[in-house]
Amino acid sequence: MKVITILFSIISILVFTSCSNKDYNLFQNHDDEHFDDNITSISSIDYRNEKNYEYKIAVNDRLSVSIYLESKIGSPQMDLILNSKGINIDIDQQENIGLLVAANGTVRLPLLGPVSLIGFTQDEASEFLIKKYKKYIKKPYVRVQIKNQKVIVMGEVKNPGIINIPNGTTNLIEVLARSGDFTELAEKTRIRVIRGDLRDPEIRIIDLTDTKNLFTSSLLLRPNDIVYVQSREINGINKLIKDLNPFFTTLSFMLNPLVQRKIILGGYEN
Repeated sequence: MKVITILFSIISILVFTSCSNKDYNLFQNHDDEHFDDNITSISSIDYRNEKNYEYKIAVNDRLSVSIYLESKIGSPQMDLILNSKGINIDIDQQENIGLLVAANGTVRLPLLGPVSLIGFTQDEASEFLIKKYKKYIKKPYVRVQIKNQKVIVMGEVKNPGIINIPNGTTNLIEVLARSGDFTELAEKTRIRVIRGDLRDPEIRIIDLTDTKNLFTSSLLLRPNDIVYVQSREINGINKLIKDLNPFFTTLSFMLNPLVQRKIILGGYEN
């Protein structure tokens, strides 16, 4: 029985030293002195700025450019003379729609040729192109839409993936709802929102379980944000037990004759 006691002592040590979630959760960097694992607080001024935020056209965006012309003098109706595939379609097809903003920030348009639109909002780009087209078209109207704005959702949600945001704005609650809500293993107190340059990102941590924290957080998301819902600590324990299950089965098979022999011998002793 001493052998059995030693074996189970070793197993207990393995379980309690290996059940951490570190090997299963992403975006962990606790050894970095610049890493802040506290709930993120946003000032009132920063929150107002976020509410007024407008996405600006960047390289690799895809644009729908629609150009209209008055159907006849004095008529309020407009005729569409160009539409660069600006219809709403599935996110999986978005890599092929609209006009691609090239590496130099330009798109190629009829009559105008290459036009630089990088750094413009949708409305600013529309006004800019209206002025350009006035040289060739009488009373033109131009509408520019960014068609590939998205948020990436990962981790413990029922339907992780890419969420299309055609209106350019969204919030964490809406994105989680469109992802099918949390799984049972989701850690709702430490949701990570990763924003900006991935070499030097801004990482926000949001607690959705405490109303007081919501008063100082911002649930507003921007295009290209990454939302990551990590798993609770119990997930690491469950996965460890699953990994160790074949070992326990083998151990039980090996020890079963010893246990039976002990019972038989004990019976004889009685």
